[in-house]
Amino acid sequence: MRPMASTTLRPKSEDAPERFVFVLLDNFTLLSFASALDALRIANRMLGRTAYEWIFIGEGGETVQCSAGTTFAVDDDLCELRRDDVMILCGGVDIQMATTKKVLNWLRREARRGITIGGLCTAAYPMAKAGLLDGKRATIHWENQDSFAEEFLEVDLTKSVFITDGNRLTTAGGTSSIDLMLKMIADKHGEEMANAVADQMIYSSIRTDQDTQRLSVPTRIGVRHPKLSQVIQMMEQNLEEPISPAVLAKDVGMSTRQLERLFRRYLNRSPKRYYMELRLQKARNLLMQTDMSVINVALACGFASPSHFSKCYRAHYETTPYRERGSHAQRISI
Repeated sequence: MRPMASTTLRPKSEDAPERFVFVLLDNFTLLSFASALDALRIANRMLGRTAYEWIFIGEGGETVQCSAGTTFAVDDDLCELRRDDVMILCGGVDIQMATTKKVLNWLRREARRGITIGGLCTAAYPMAKAGLLDGKRATIHWENQDSFAEEFLEVDLTKSVFITDGNRLTTAGGTSSIDLMLKMIADKHGEEMANAVADQMIYSSIRTDQDTQRLSVPTRIGVRHPKLSQVIQMMEQNLEEPISPAVLAKDVGMSTRQLERLFRRYLNRSPKRYYMELRLQKARNLLMQTDMSVINVALACGFASPSHFSKCYRAHYETTPYRERGSHAQRISI
């Protein structure tokens, strides 16, 4: 059973429970939601009292399905909240579809009342769409970074696991919800209590907003070669304006031939091929997650002409950019 509370304003004493309102958006990620909720539950247990209470709400006020297919009953529709509530939006896959006009209007209305609003996983998207992150630092799941950066130029997007900027909170998804909740628990009840909660969750490495969400390049590619890692990092940071292999090699103090041998030995492909795959992966994300034209997607990924982009895309993914976008739109409309 989860604690229940009315939506009316009430006086808040120092010992009154702090209420979290979890807003479940269609296809929300279960891990992000459950990680945040369980941190609060354990904090209550370790404190020996109900320091936190929570309710679940969602558009329609009946049920919401997570991306794993499980359906959750919610306590209410998108209702008026208390000014001292903490709203936590729970996002997941196909976040654009879950960002309805009703959700956006409700978010803007609640934001005008000064409420603290947080977003888990991809929920920074509806927050930004509603204008709640303009001029603020934020983060979102790494898979959505490219499309988010293209659409929301007013947001200072970071690659951190979580970000707090005033009364706006965002996380990158997955277990980063735990890190955010542990910070909030520490701010309210001290580091010792946050550490006790982490111990209960068998969470041995608490991250801060200075930690980045993705694995390091050596860990990701399974190769610990400093110069190779340095080159790949430069590639990832320069997808819109690709750097030639000759320049990359020179920047790390080796010849082009040595760089070729390094990539062949450890990654079984040429530097040019590897770079192309990175650019095509970014292109695929933009096609799936934005309304950018195919021409603009091509330019954003370093392709000078749409025809060359289409040719490379088809060779790698065995479909054209246009068909890719069309099949994705058909899947999410079913």
